[in-house]
Amino acid sequence: MESILISVDRDTNRDEASRKAVFRRKMKKAALVTVNLIMTIFILLPLLYAVSIAFMPSSELFTMEMNLIPESPTFENFRQAMVKIPLGRFIFNSFIVAGCITLGQIISCSLAAFSFSFLDFKGKNFLFMVVMSTMMIPGEATIISNYLTVSGLKWLDSYQVLIIPYLTSAMGIFLFRQFYKSFPASLYESAKIDGCSNLRFIFSILIPLTKSAIGAMAVYTFINAWNMYMWPLLVTGSNQMRTVQIGIGMLDSVDSQSISMMIAGVVMIIVPSISVFIAGQRQLIRGMFSGAVKG
Repeated sequence: MESILISVDRDTNRDEASRKAVFRRKMKKAALVTVNLIMTIFILLPLLYAVSIAFMPSSELFTMEMNLIPESPTFENFRQAMVKIPLGRFIFNSFIVAGCITLGQIISCSLAAFSFSFLDFKGKNFLFMVVMSTMMIPGEATIISNYLTVSGLKWLDSYQVLIIPYLTSAMGIFLFRQFYKSFPASLYESAKIDGCSNLRFIFSILIPLTKSAIGAMAVYTFINAWNMYMWPLLVTGSNQMRTVQIGIGMLDSVDSQSISMMIAGVVMIIVPSISVFIAGQRQLIRGMFSGAVKG
């Protein structure tokens, strides 16, 4: 009888300890969620306030009161932003430039990474180190020489001057190479024994297996190309070729009192980049870490 009571007490104590452990885990999770929620609101507050200003009439903005939410929301600021400057043309140019740069870097970087990963040639490691060393050179150090080159080629104020200098990147080559290194060399050898050419091996085998790396590269490259400012400012001079980042600077000089109109333009140009990031954030994270661990 006594042994039965001892056993019951042990079970009761074990259940109570289990309930306390579950309660502690739930409290810890709730605390983490609360902290993350507070940090999210704190980080997104400037963006949310910018969206609020975009819908706010100027009469509500220039007051002594702290207006966080517009009392009379209006789309007039967006209409004025489209009328004052050819913002639609700028957005179209940015989509063309960012899209072509993204596609070009995916193709060129995957081809270069294939060579550094599967092909054997003299000086391969040295050449790869040279490519990686270009990441340490700031863009400002080469912008003048690049400008003189494209000026001599008569490329100024055209799509090719905005696209061609950025059709490859050392970061993209490194990303694809690290991903390809996770594949066994026997995969390439088996394909060659079956008569598969290098290009067919890349497009039929490697690319379908590297969707996460391609997604990460596409998101990273598109956002960087969309946000380019210095190079488009230097090589373009007409509204037909300018991009959105240059257009926002023009909005600031149109009417210094129309802050709400300028913010409306900013909101319109950040929507595509934020949308691309939200849609591809999972692929971006997976692609950045997929080649880090082998096995």
